[in-house]
Amino acid sequence: MKSLKFKTLIISLILAVALAGCGGSAGGSGGAEADAEGSGMSTAWAEHHTGAMDLKYADQFHVDYYDDGIAVVSVEDGLRYLVTEDEAGYPSWVPEEDAENMTVICAPAEAVYNAASSAMDLIDAAGALDSVKMTSTQAGDWGIEKISKLVEEGTIQYVGKYRAPDYEALLEGDVDLAIESTMIYHSPQIKEAIEELGIPVLVERSSYESDPLGRLEWIKLYGLLFGKADEASAFFDEAAAKVEGIDTSTVKEAPSVAFFSVNSNGSVVVRKPGDYVTKMIETAGGAYALDGITDEEDNALSTMNMQMEVFYDKAVDADILIYNSTIEGGLGSIDELRALSDKFDDFAAVKSGNVWCTDASTFQRTTGAADMIVEMNEIFAGASDDSGLEYFHKLK
Repeated sequence: MKSLKFKTLIISLILAVALAGCGGSAGGSGGAEADAEGSGMSTAWAEHHTGAMDLKYADQFHVDYYDDGIAVVSVEDGLRYLVTEDEAGYPSWVPEEDAENMTVICAPAEAVYNAASSAMDLIDAAGALDSVKMTSTQAGDWGIEKISKLVEEGTIQYVGKYRAPDYEALLEGDVDLAIESTMIYHSPQIKEAIEELGIPVLVERSSYESDPLGRLEWIKLYGLLFGKADEASAFFDEAAAKVEGIDTSTVKEAPSVAFFSVNSNGSVVVRKPGDYVTKMIETAGGAYALDGITDEEDNALSTMNMQMEVFYDKAVDADILIYNSTIEGGLGSIDELRALSDKFDDFAAVKSGNVWCTDASTFQRTTGAADMIVEMNEIFAGASDDSGLEYFHKLK
């Protein structure tokens, strides 16, 4: 039996010629780096420009519209994507030298391999879940029951971890778009191998948005790619209205809030100041208890580890503790929190019983950001229990 490595080599050799039309990276590079001194695109585009996507919160991508149904998606990592509705490829007025340096995506995408778990919920909310045929997340690793069931029954096929996808399955499934998180940059050879199969790869950066509504606004991009623009915009507008309508005056004094988890080594994992979770806390009327902390490591992660003693000094007087169940699992009681460290006995929130825990699927349910903020607002305003809450439960 031939090895996967051998099969992959054969497939790559057969399809190594880069595609100039829909379904491929025109230059084989997966995207073009933007010119630091300008747009990096020929001036010929100007006369065909018809407008831009209206974005209120997202700053990690933008979209320009052009004649003949062309859209150019520019992402903050420097990559560009030419989205066209024409199966024959892009129109003749598109400068060839520009097209060669963009990833060409034919919309609407109909057979997608999604290796970015946070994107699945957005795609579903846009009404395009039927177009997702493959995933890199196993059924048991999905916190969203609906998605877990689809993977378990094979409606959405699990094709291996993102670091080692089944290339043969991607090819046989006629995949026309692969969506990856920035984790793919740790295994760039995988991205290149997928592109060699003629499959365009979109690397999404919604997790880099500092505003929770910015993360949610990525639904508009998926609306564009899946032909569900109206549905995506309607969903976003409704969710944004919930947050914009929050009355923080119901919170008399902004309570200090610590959002954290404890790992197996006893270290405390916290969100960095300015992260979208800390923005959610502030939008809901709270104040992040660890505001001002700095991370000694220079990286793009939204979390950082600290020793329990340091966390104690920063958060012992916090009015509210919110335990993040996503990484290490949830807690069922305050006693379970105390069991993690006897230092929690001294915490003001533990003494007052104002300790909460997130739902395990919180961060896979990207579309729940607005409702999470609304529920945080209820908690900060003095909710005595978790009745009616979907994303948080109170520890007793």
